Amino acid sequence: MAQNEAPVELTAEEDHRRMLDLLGLEALRPGRNGMDPEAENYANYDEATSNPYPDLPPLMITENGEPVTGPQMWEETRRPELVGIFSEEIYGHAPAVTPSVTWEVVAEREETVAGVPAIVRDYVGRVDNSAYPAIEVNIDMTLTLPAEAEGPVPAIVSFIFRFPANWEAPAGWEPPSPSATERILSRGWAHAELVPTTVQADNGAGLTKGIIGLVNKGQPRDADDWGALRAWAWGASRVLDEFEGMKEIDETRVAIEGLSRYGKAALVTMAYDERFAAGFSGSSGEAGASLYRRDNGEVLENVASSGEYHWMGGNFLKYAADPLGWDDLPIDAHSLIALSAPRPLFVGTGKSEEGDAWVDPVGIFMATKAASPAWELYGAGSIHDVDFPGEKVEVGEGAIVFRQQEGGHSNHLNWESFLDFAKREWADE
Repeated sequence: MAQNEAPVELTAEEDHRRMLDLLGLEALRPGRNGMDPEAENYANYDEATSNPYPDLPPLMITENGEPVTGPQMWEETRRPELVGIFSEEIYGHAPAVTPSVTWEVVAEREETVAGVPAIVRDYVGRVDNSAYPAIEVNIDMTLTLPAEAEGPVPAIVSFIFRFPANWEAPAGWEPPSPSATERILSRGWAHAELVPTTVQADNGAGLTKGIIGLVNKGQPRDADDWGALRAWAWGASRVLDEFEGMKEIDETRVAIEGLSRYGKAALVTMAYDERFAAGFSGSSGEAGASLYRRDNGEVLENVASSGEYHWMGGNFLKYAADPLGWDDLPIDAHSLIALSAPRPLFVGTGKSEEGDAWVDPVGIFMATKAASPAWELYGAGSIHDVDFPGEKVEVGEGAIVFRQQEGGHSNHLNWESFLDFAKREWADE
């Protein structure tokens, strides 16, 4: 394709149909309706019928049928197998070589955050587009640093949603207080806020633009190409690249955090970039920490629809079309969670009754518990055979924990628990 030729323009529906055709699929099964209780396909929330496929793919058995007996076997054999399956069947393959990113400070100011003198820097990460100048990718990130820190400090990288400039808050709505940045700065740590949609748009129409479109030179994806979740994770890794050269940041203690779709992205980031020293995934639901084999709230077919398929690699759509189904997946969410081991991972949800039913908090707990043998291999932690604990009970020992906060679809009420957890797990480093 010529360097000056414009990217292909497709709607999400057009690109979704193109991917189905590429895979030889006529149609997908419909997802669940989470809004209308009278709908024929209304989401199921009955625990008695939520587990049609109770047997999960074995986590600690290699593709050759050998049991994983220790950390070396996990690191050299089983973990690479799982990463390969996720790349091929779920999230897509990222290119072996991607463009470089040059970070530039575009604004700097002094503020006081939670009583802590702070330096706030706005960055733009300019992605090298010399191979295809028709697409520009400029990554938006803000870093807040404690100004009086003695030596390098730990940092949390958060995937954030940034409201448009003309957005008006609904009547009575106020942002959570204290904010995540205030909580983090009060610990003497740094907080980076990454806007993932500046890496890759959160819709199917954007797949010929952003970093995915740039490396494809404006052409639509192949079935095994990466989707937005891996692209967002790629963006977080480029932030960590920048931190590795900064005297203010302790590059060995950088965590990744996200909520909902960005909670999915946090888990994907941990899976593909082992430099991240801890993870905090909140209310990540289907394609994140919730089991695919559960019929509760959102289901696989919702993620494969034209509104969400762009998160995934194209091959994922096969499992939403007959004759394949949920139980044909070679992995499940516990396999993804386990890829964070033995690093500290905090898996959170809100309450179903407060608006978090769609993400299936029980399914997230079940997956986290099923993943804990990966930490047990290292003596790094465990979740014993306990039932779903309910709100405000942190379950797990060591570096793998689950906690349901008392509110809805938010990380707000789990932040202090996560920061306590990270401080404890990083204490000896």
